[in-house]
Amino acid sequence: MRFKILIFFIFISGLVIAQYRWDYGGQLGASNYLGDIGGKSQTRRDFVADMKLGQTRWDPAIFVRYKFSPRLSLRGQFSYLRIQGADSLSTNPARNARNLSFRNDIFELSATPQLTIYENQDLGSSYRFKMSFNFYVFAGVGFMHHNPQAKYEDQWVSLQPLHTEGVNYSLWQFVVPVGTGFYFTVKKKHRIGFEFNWRICFTDYLDDVSKKYVNPSTLSAEGAVLANRTNELTAADKAKLIKETNNPSFFSNFGYDPIHNPQDKRGQSNHNDTYMSATINYSYVIRGHGSFYRSRYGSFFSKKKKKNSRKVRAKF
Repeated sequence: MRFKILIFFIFISGLVIAQYRWDYGGQLGASNYLGDIGGKSQTRRDFVADMKLGQTRWDPAIFVRYKFSPRLSLRGQFSYLRIQGADSLSTNPARNARNLSFRNDIFELSATPQLTIYENQDLGSSYRFKMSFNFYVFAGVGFMHHNPQAKYEDQWVSLQPLHTEGVNYSLWQFVVPVGTGFYFTVKKKHRIGFEFNWRICFTDYLDDVSKKYVNPSTLSAEGAVLANRTNELTAADKAKLIKETNNPSFFSNFGYDPIHNPQDKRGQSNHNDTYMSATINYSYVIRGHGSFYRSRYGSFFSKKKKKNSRKVRAKF
């Protein structure tokens, strides 16, 4: 019993001592994605070169951060993002003819160590330490749930259960968040910052597109329609694309046709999809009151000035 009481008091005192290390808050910003749907004139380019800004959506999140040392912190974060894309917005004729579109709501839980590479504890050199600045980089691990959907007959339909490419991919995926950011600490307890977060993914199905068209007879009626939406183009749209490509048989490249289109290409499986966000964040610093805190960090957080002490010469 005494041992349990001792452990309890050690645990509580540890929390008190470590309070200065914590801050918690939230963020709000914009999200986008890079994948097989939409994009610009070329087939596929990495990073932001193929991103359509018009398809930018949101990324709200909450987080808590623990500071191990002046330069190393660990943040736990829960995010809700939406990404989307549409071939109709692309300037690539092949993507226009494919005519696919999607949206995907992503719920992400991540843990990211942050390494401060530049720090200024007294921004403006006021000698009052009212504002500090931290610039950091990070890389971590995350776990997310996603659900690609397409709009059909004025309703959003989940695509994964339809197996539009004959693949039963998982809606739960690991991600690797990497990025950089900075924050200002105002009046020693309010942190306001900006961050760019790029997620490396291990799936090519955030947009439900990766490989080939499959035999529509193996799909449900709804799945067959949503797997190939080229037929939804108007006659005027088709005529325009044929004129642009100067290829009368241009539309034979879209859909399942083992004789005239043996490749049955629907997407590019040699690149996984990725998504990113740019956010503004705010957090509140929890200040502790333990002896360890006062000895090392009390001068930074304390508003009181130390009184000058007189030196007393010892008498011998």
